[in-house]
Amino acid sequence: MPYDPTLFDGAAAHYRYGRPPYSPQLEEVLTEELDLDGTGRLLDGGCGPGILTIRLAHLFDEAVGLDPDPAMLAEGKRVADERGITNIRWVQALAEDLPEAAPGPYRLVTFGSSFHWTDEARVAEAVYDLLEPGGALALVVHTVKGRPKPPSPGPPPIPHPEVEALVEKYLGPTRRAGQGVSPVRNHRFEDVLVRTRFGESRSIFVPGIPDLLRDSESVLSGYLSLSSSAPHLFGDRLDDFVGEVRELLAARSPEGVFWDWPGDTEVVVGSEAEAGRIGVVREVPDVEADHAGDRPEPQEPVPRQRVFPNVGEERPPDDGELEGDIENRLHRRRSTADPSS
Repeated sequence: MPYDPTLFDGAAAHYRYGRPPYSPQLEEVLTEELDLDGTGRLLDGGCGPGILTIRLAHLFDEAVGLDPDPAMLAEGKRVADERGITNIRWVQALAEDLPEAAPGPYRLVTFGSSFHWTDEARVAEAVYDLLEPGGALALVVHTVKGRPKPPSPGPPPIPHPEVEALVEKYLGPTRRAGQGVSPVRNHRFEDVLVRTRFGESRSIFVPGIPDLLRDSESVLSGYLSLSSSAPHLFGDRLDDFVGEVRELLAARSPEGVFWDWPGDTEVVVGSEAEAGRIGVVREVPDVEADHAGDRPEPQEPVPRQRVFPNVGEERPPDDGELEGDIENRLHRRRSTADPSS
């Protein structure tokens, strides 16, 4: 299917603010599992506004963020410049343009919630040739199905069915994507990789954030960051849709705070070393488990920001804090509190 440049038209400004972050343990797990040592090069395919590119750049000598959407790349470059990250090169191209668009070799090639937009088998074969000896492909996604759901920390969950009903009211029952419809996906990444030179892959499950809180504007931005409800799809009715979503969210949470459970972070790893092996599933223990004594403590616990994206705290909230001081805690810090990257 040819690339549709309108797929995420207008979504770049909402993506970083609206998408839930991957596990705070992701860097540590990738370093351990893939023997990263601060050298080599990273290629982040379908990088969008650089969510993974910016998070992982410090683990390599050089990082390349590749995406066909110029607005997404501009957003990634803006954030990298603000943070003084100088080892990222941004390339406007499709993953199908590899290897010419971004020649290797690479220690790691990642796709963060983007591999499904590609010609998967073709791109996997191209990536295989880009890897240095011992290098790996890592497909990073949020996974809810089959993962244990944590208890609510108190605020109501995001009313996804009701928001989705509003999307359907404005855009119709067919799930949209750019100028067409969203493709139906009925296979797993593992099913694709096993038919390529990667062969068998392995899955690593890294604990998500069980008490992730989002404010109403972040929830709205999350929907406007999706290809199926990107701003351009609403045309001159965008303001009406935004108004109805805000009204709904205010009715469901007068405090404007919602609990989000995007699932655990799953990393599907393919490499030469994995080829020929039987698929392996590895569970990474949560470094902030309730019963810390049941699991080994890391020497340097990974900092976790529990509220995305508005709170810059790195500590658990006090028992009465959500109710007693929630308005003060949830003031917006878009530029300074962004645990997604």
